[in-house]
Amino acid sequence: MFPEGVLCMQLDSIQTALREQGFDAWLFYDHHYRDPIGYRILGLPENALVTRRWYYLVPAEGQPRKLVHRIESGRLDALPGTKGEYSSWRELESGLAAMVAPYQQIAMQYSPRNAIMYVSLVDAGTVEVLRGFGKEVVSSADLVSRFEAVLSEEQIASHYEAQAALDEVLAEGFQEMGRRARAGRVTEFDMVQWLQEAMRRADLVWEHGTNVSVNENSADSHYEPEFTRAKQIREGDFVLVDIWARKNRPGTCYYDITWTGVVGREPSEHEQYVFSLVKAARDAAIKTVSDAFAGNSAIAGWQADDAARVVIDKAGYGEYFTHRTGHNIGNILHGNGAHLDNLETHDERLILPNTCFSVEPGIYLDTFGVRSEVNMIATAGKAAVTGRVQQDLVRI
Repeated sequence: MFPEGVLCMQLDSIQTALREQGFDAWLFYDHHYRDPIGYRILGLPENALVTRRWYYLVPAEGQPRKLVHRIESGRLDALPGTKGEYSSWRELESGLAAMVAPYQQIAMQYSPRNAIMYVSLVDAGTVEVLRGFGKEVVSSADLVSRFEAVLSEEQIASHYEAQAALDEVLAEGFQEMGRRARAGRVTEFDMVQWLQEAMRRADLVWEHGTNVSVNENSADSHYEPEFTRAKQIREGDFVLVDIWARKNRPGTCYYDITWTGVVGREPSEHEQYVFSLVKAARDAAIKTVSDAFAGNSAIAGWQADDAARVVIDKAGYGEYFTHRTGHNIGNILHGNGAHLDNLETHDERLILPNTCFSVEPGIYLDTFGVRSEVNMIATAGKAAVTGRVQQDLVRI
């Protein structure tokens, strides 16, 4: 048990992870709150005044070591380990050299060539200093996944709570949209307001805005309706709804889905065909991940992305699939675990047990866009979709 004030830091778990990765140590470093990941993993307060550099080294074996500026000497006192202090830059460099001297391979929030930019937070100059000491700086990306993305049983349960509530909100939302469209008085923004009020009643919270987009707006994968420029939703329109939320308690896990449909008519052959391609790509990624976990085989995020992307590429629509296949999901919507990505990044991070992620391929054309988004939770020996799965375009 750690001393009072250590908060959520788990030294034993960090050291076990380092040994399993084959790393000698993990060096945390910050200045002016540049590394929020480190604060969360170490359990440090995220609103403290940090005007001087601090370093915290956790070795695979033995006691951690701290290096802090004398005018902020108590900054890391909540954490276990020995403490060194500095005032001048010369003292800093000599203190840092002594801190890392016993270790060769040191993990930091760094990614070679900025390949995984989500964890590439340490500045190049600090990496240069460590290399000048003859040290090998390696990426902490998989360590970060382990401590940032792995969910507790309570968090997994909270995801299913959000799923049940949000699936119901969306189903009712499509009905409300149809009623208002037939009455000739509803915009994209109106439906965002309606959906968000329904989420509030369901005790859900969310980041940013819900996306309700019509026709060509549905081809903008990050469209957000605004009151001044929202389109009216009319019979005959193509509609995409992207909606996400979590239960209104600390630490809960998000649920994030996207569905598409048509208002007051049957889909065209082209719309049906594009939807069928997106659906097939989605299902290919789901199967690839599910098969890997069922067979106890390691799978990286890029491999799941490839499984979806090849379906769309072979059909000749590859240039219209303009984003990654999925993202990690946790207490923040876009979490710090493996993303299903071999487009924007080559994500070599492994999809870990007890993590949640989206599967959401899309095709975005001039007049409409289709995305079909589900969430999956992977556990030991199993990975499965957590909510409803769209099989046909919704008739609204």
